[in-house]
Amino acid sequence: MTALIAVAHGSRDPRSGASIRRAVDVLRRRRPDLDVRVAFLDLTDPGVDTVVDELASSGHTRIVAVPLLLGSAYHAKVDLPALLNAARGRHPHLSIAQSDVLGGDRLLVDAVRDRVVQTGVALDDTTVGVALAAVGSNDASANERTELLAQDLVSGSSWAGAVACFATSVEPSATEAVAQLRSMGATRIVVAPWFLAPGRLTDRVTRLLLEHPDVTFAEVIGSHPAVAEIASWRYDAALQRVCRHRTA
Repeated sequence: MTALIAVAHGSRDPRSGASIRRAVDVLRRRRPDLDVRVAFLDLTDPGVDTVVDELASSGHTRIVAVPLLLGSAYHAKVDLPALLNAARGRHPHLSIAQSDVLGGDRLLVDAVRDRVVQTGVALDDTTVGVALAAVGSNDASANERTELLAQDLVSGSSWAGAVACFATSVEPSATEAVAQLRSMGATRIVVAPWFLAPGRLTDRVTRLLLEHPDVTFAEVIGSHPAVAEIASWRYDAALQRVCRHRTA
């Protein structure tokens, strides 16, 4: 059986690891043909090295690591490739591939919209404004992509609008986003996390807005079925690339 390692950031916050494990449980049920494991890049056990070594010891010969990441930045381009390269050195008999990240797939945008609706708002409610809360990046193009996702979020709804805001020092902040949404006519604000799991940054956004009685907080993407569906696609695409490379 081929193994799939779902690789997440990791966090000191136990809620984060629990949320990721629930999402991976959904993936495991979706792909009973695979040995699905979870691993973390930092701060949470088990680490990627540990899981690869366990799979090698159990006789696996092929592994695909699927990064449960919403952006293709340092973790996906440097951290994880370095760990997998080291694992190839320890286990030369193993075929180890890395898939693309989850990214800004349309299904994830749909998942966030589902989380907003689950707070009790209707798609045809013109008083609703949504603040899409993301990490924020030093890369302006990454922040622009988040802004585009906010626009995609309101597609198919009658909401007053959606704007991106960021949990770090990048502007606009959550409070600035709420003010902007009010200027657009929204009287009912929903903060929708562009996060797979809760943690320090989602808590920071919540604290900023606790004194705003018209603000509701949606759940993180978490174990929404879209995560398992996209992770499954990323696995299949990576495996196809490996097979094409071998036959080329």
